[in-house]
Amino acid sequence: MLEQARGFKFRKVFSLIATIGLVCLCAEVASAQRPVVEKLVLDETIQPVSAGLLDRAIARANSQGASALLIEMNTPGGLVDSMRTMAGSILNSRVPVIIYVSPAGARAGSAGFFLLEAADIAAMAPGTNAGAAHVVFEGGKPDETLSQKIENDAEAFMRSYVAKRNRNTDAAIAAVASSHSYTAEEALNQHLIDVIAANDAQLLDSIDGRQITRMDGSKLTLHTKNAIIEVVQPTVREDLLGWLVNPNIALLLLVGGALLIYLEFNTPGTIVPGALGTLMVLLGIFALDLLPIRFTAVLLLVAAFALMLLEAKFGGHGVLAVAGIMCLTFGTLTLIASPIPELRINPWVAIGVSLGFGSITVFLVRLALRARRLKARLGADALIGSEASAMEPLSPEGHVLVEGEIWRAVASESVPKGAKLRVVGHEQYLLRVAPAESAATPRTAA
Repeated sequence: MLEQARGFKFRKVFSLIATIGLVCLCAEVASAQRPVVEKLVLDETIQPVSAGLLDRAIARANSQGASALLIEMNTPGGLVDSMRTMAGSILNSRVPVIIYVSPAGARAGSAGFFLLEAADIAAMAPGTNAGAAHVVFEGGKPDETLSQKIENDAEAFMRSYVAKRNRNTDAAIAAVASSHSYTAEEALNQHLIDVIAANDAQLLDSIDGRQITRMDGSKLTLHTKNAIIEVVQPTVREDLLGWLVNPNIALLLLVGGALLIYLEFNTPGTIVPGALGTLMVLLGIFALDLLPIRFTAVLLLVAAFALMLLEAKFGGHGVLAVAGIMCLTFGTLTLIASPIPELRINPWVAIGVSLGFGSITVFLVRLALRARRLKARLGADALIGSEASAMEPLSPEGHVLVEGEIWRAVASESVPKGAKLRVVGHEQYLLRVAPAESAATPRTAA
C-alpha cells in the first residue's frame, strides 16, 4: 500500500510538471507566431533629421522581417524637400507603412498631410486633425508664374499616389489648393484615411486581414492582430541632431562660440575658450547647414559685424553700433527661410542675442584696439601725459614721482618741492616736465 501511494504521488508530480512544460511550450510557440510591428514616434517638424530617422526605421523593419512599420505622427509640417524625401521612402518601402496621427490633440499639418496620404494605411485617433497643406512661401510670395508652378507641382505630387491608395483625390487636393483641414471623422467620411482607432492595439487589430495595394500594383494581406510592437529608439546622434536643428539653439551656439573666440584673442594662451568657441561655432554652422538659409540675411550679419568694428575703431557716438545691432537683429530674424513658426528663430531670442552680442563685440574690440595702441608705448613713452610730483626743487633738474616710480626730470623753469607737474616728453630716461597748469593750457586752447 505504501509503494502504491508513493507511485501515485510520483505520477501526479510528473503529470503536473509535464502540464506546466506543455503550457510554456505552447506559450512560446504562440509568441513566436505573433507578428512583429516596428513603431516609430515622429513628434517633430519635418526636416533632414526626421528624414534620416525614417530611413533608418524602414531599413530596420525590412531587415527584421516586420509585418509593418507603424509611424505615430504629430507634426505641424516642415520643409518641402524633406517631405518629398520621406514620402518617397514610404512609397518605395518593401514593408507596409502605417501612419497613425496620435494621440488626441495631435495633427498632421502641411507636409505631414502629404506623408499621411502616402502611407499604405492612414489612420487617425479621435480628436486629431489633418490637412492645411498649401505651400507657404517664406519672406514674401514670388511672382505669379513661379507661385503657380510650385503650387501645381505640389498638387501633382499629391495626385501621383493618392489615387493609387484608393483615396479621395479631390478632397486631398482641396487640402493643398485651399488649405482645407479635416477632423478624424471628416477625413474618414471623405475617404482620406482608412480607420479611426483609439490606440495602437485597436488599430492593428482593426486592419488585420485587410488587403492593400502596393505602389507596384501587387496585393498584400496584413497580419497585425495581437502584434508585438517594438519601438525604434533614436540614436544619440539623432538626438543630438534633433537638438541642433532647432534654429534658436544653432544661433546661440554660433554667437556663444564667437564670444569665446573673442575672449581667447584678448587673453591669449588660455586655450579652453578658443577650443570650446571653435567647437560651438562649427556646431552652429553645421546646424544651420541643415536648415534653409537666406543669403540676404547672411549679408546683413556680415554688415552688422563690419559696422560694429567701425564703431570700435573710429567711434561714431554709438550710431554705427546701433546700426550694426539693427542689421544683426533683422539678419537673425530672417536667417532661416522656414514655412512654419517652429523652424524659425524666436524674435525675443534674436533681439536679446543681437543686443548682447553687439554690446560685447564693441566693448571687446575697443579693448583690443586700445591694447594694440599701447603696446608701442613702453617705459618712458607710457608716462607721457601722466601727473608727476616734484620730490625736490627742480632747477632745472631733479627727481619726480610718477605713478609710484622715481624718475629724473628736467623742467623748463625752476620748480619748488611738492609742485604738481605733468610729463610732456622725454629724452631717453630723462623726463621733460612742466607745471600741471601750464601743461594743460595748450590742450584747453586747442
